[in-house]
Amino acid sequence: MLLSIVSPAYNETQNLPALYQRLVKVLAATPWEWEWVIVDDHSPDETFATVRQLADADARVKGLRLARNAGSHAAIVCGVEHAAGDCCVVLASDLQDPPELIPALVAQWREGFEVVWATRNQGDGNDIGWFSRLYYALMRSVVGIRDMPAQGADFFLMDRKVADALTHFGERNTSIFALLLWMGYRQTSVPYEKQKRLYGRSGWSLGKKIKLVIDSVVSFSYAPIRWLTITGFIIALSGFLYALFLIGNAILGKPPEGWSSLMIVVLVLGGVQMLMMGVLGEYLWRALDEIRRR
Repeated sequence: MLLSIVSPAYNETQNLPALYQRLVKVLAATPWEWEWVIVDDHSPDETFATVRQLADADARVKGLRLARNAGSHAAIVCGVEHAAGDCCVVLASDLQDPPELIPALVAQWREGFEVVWATRNQGDGNDIGWFSRLYYALMRSVVGIRDMPAQGADFFLMDRKVADALTHFGERNTSIFALLLWMGYRQTSVPYEKQKRLYGRSGWSLGKKIKLVIDSVVSFSYAPIRWLTITGFIIALSGFLYALFLIGNAILGKPPEGWSSLMIVVLVLGGVQMLMMGVLGEYLWRALDEIRRR
């Protein structure tokens, strides 16, 4: 069996040698052949030089460098495309996810599971931030991916056919975690305690986090379009009802003030415009869904 380990890396020049030593120690106790595919997400530091050193010293280490900073999800897909293993483990380079858990993930894969998530324990002393908590809640409630772990999961194993399916989609603006959950392969999870980062800082800026939220919602849910349609209908209906109310008052001898007619026009026209935008959005969503051929 060939095990592939894919690690996106951004400014991880201090962490990579330590992670390599831990991987060698863990995998030396197993009968598997293995390869480590490191994808440098165009780091401004000496990350790729460190990758070259590791690759020169060990033929099992492969290094790739993206032409620009495209984000960890793009780096993961790139690494999976170049991985040749029977199964593929995605492992961050920051030492927060323990490589010692890999044998447990493989054990579940041998039981027949096609995706094995390493899920963070709640209250492990390294809890996720409010933004991440909000993101995972949105994925479960708004997007409708009910299996999304509450504490998140970015350390996982997938079968070869799952890896092939992931790279087949070729989508750039998406969440690969949501895509894996959406595909519906047989899945399970193994709990673990996430470690604290020893060196460097996370490359996930607020802008990248916001982009991930937008990509995830737009890629997997038509809820925003449906909300637009419903909101437009409610506003337009409010305008019509208000017009009837004013007409009734006029019949009873209470003529409306000058701003009332203006309010009716604004409500009706604004609501109809939002309603029509929502209808157009519904058609565009269906066209997009056909083009993606998920």
